[in-house]
Amino acid sequence: MDAYRILVMAHACLGTVALVSFWTAALSRKGSPRHKSAGRIYVKSMLGIIATALPIAAVAFMRGHTGTGIFLAYLVVITATALWLGWRAVRRKSDQAGFRDRTYLAVALANLISAAIVFTIGLRTGTAVLMGFAAISAYGGVTMLRRRRHPLNSPRWWLREHFAAMLACGVATHIAFLSIGLTRLLQSAGIEPGGILDLLSWFGPVLAALVAGVRLNRRYFPRKAADALALD
Repeated sequence: MDAYRILVMAHACLGTVALVSFWTAALSRKGSPRHKSAGRIYVKSMLGIIATALPIAAVAFMRGHTGTGIFLAYLVVITATALWLGWRAVRRKSDQAGFRDRTYLAVALANLISAAIVFTIGLRTGTAVLMGFAAISAYGGVTMLRRRRHPLNSPRWWLREHFAAMLACGVATHIAFLSIGLTRLLQSAGIEPGGILDLLSWFGPVLAALVAGVRLNRRYFPRKAADALALD
């Protein structure tokens, strides 16, 4: 078995661990030992996914699969950003100014730059998916810059940041699994996925995250509470 195949298998195994631990944390009581334990496993598995995705993307570029390479590299950017924000929010829950320091600014700018690059490539190649997908890091970067200038006015600001980041990370994880992992599994079984799977892989995780975000905000940030915030 060659090194690339081993790398892909490791990436897939880490992805499976990430999916299981993500849902374990999501379905556990927030702040419980199970939630924290599953969260730590999720973070570690996601770090492994990021580490293995980079060389896989590089190989895709070398083999002439530019679209796949761009897709994987861009997923690394938005996934790493979300993972970092979710972890950092918990670690710096008592220091919002420290959370939004110069490193935070650099990450925000990196997301805006990656959005511009992906959108430009999508425009030149006529790939609507890339152009639309660029909106994710563009929105994320703009939101980070806005919140750096106007921090969230709530003692539980870190919880909102943590929820949003983990949902974003989950979206990236599920999009990668549905659009690449599941597709390859079906093809290996002799089943050729159709357009429905393509739509599900892109819009399903986003829709699920939006619904989950609304429910979490209503539960932990009720509008009648003294520390309620406008959604932004």
